[in-house]
Amino acid sequence: MTRKYIDCREYPSEMNCTVALCADTDKELLAAAVQHAVAVHQHQDTPELRSQLQKLFKEGSPPIEAPRK
Repeated sequence: MTRKYIDCREYPSEMNCTVALCADTDKELLAAAVQHAVAVHQHQDTPELRSQLQKLFKEGSPPIEAPRK
């Protein structure tokens, strides 16, 4: 089983969010990513948001250093 992650530091935002999330399953990562997107970034929980987030998942764990933009 490979861990997967999504890292807000890789995407521009007005708040310069530095949160990175990782999990062992797509289902668990998606649940956490949706909660974060709704609570912090004020997105609506829609099928489109869920689809977009899943496309951003990467294998492994997020790097300690912020990715270069």
